[in-house]
Amino acid sequence: MTASGDQFCVGRLLVATPQIEDGTFRRAVVLVLHHDDDGAQGVVLNRPLEADIESVLPGWKVVTTLPQTLFQGGPVELNSAIGLVTVPGDDPEPMGVRHLFGGVGLVDLDAPPTLVAAEVAGMRIFAGYAGWSPSQLEEEVARGDWYVVDYEARDAFTEYPGRLWTEVLSRQRDNLKLVATYPDDPSLN
Repeated sequence: MTASGDQFCVGRLLVATPQIEDGTFRRAVVLVLHHDDDGAQGVVLNRPLEADIESVLPGWKVVTTLPQTLFQGGPVELNSAIGLVTVPGDDPEPMGVRHLFGGVGLVDLDAPPTLVAAEVAGMRIFAGYAGWSPSQLEEEVARGDWYVVDYEARDAFTEYPGRLWTEVLSRQRDNLKLVATYPDDPSLN
């Protein structure tokens, strides 16, 4: 199945369904940064790591949003870093930032942090990313692995990433809202 323009998920959230029980994507919330006929890429928003930003990318910790730690963006290329930022207002693209959609952009982590700090309202750094080959994401959505829902600006920069799966599902207006109460271990229910 090839995605058409209205099936692409850029700027939307993929919320793991309860059937994903193990691994990186268990109760994951993924922000889709790119999606076209060649595949898709995104970052998992709710996987903070016990890794200090300052030891990996000196100078960037002061720019990041709480909690000021690295996040695991996904299982692909864990040795690379992606800086996700929010840019306030309708200002032109700040130096060192590439606009993606809405107020979301990618920051050039080779740029001086002081150059970028004054221009952004929030920042998070991810080790690695989530990636899908052509048609793979569409097949996973059709199989029921992911709920595709709207993104809100606060999602990528929440101070409480451990609550994000439940919070995103709780704000849905249909039966999907009920999934937010799905227990961590259904066998104990």
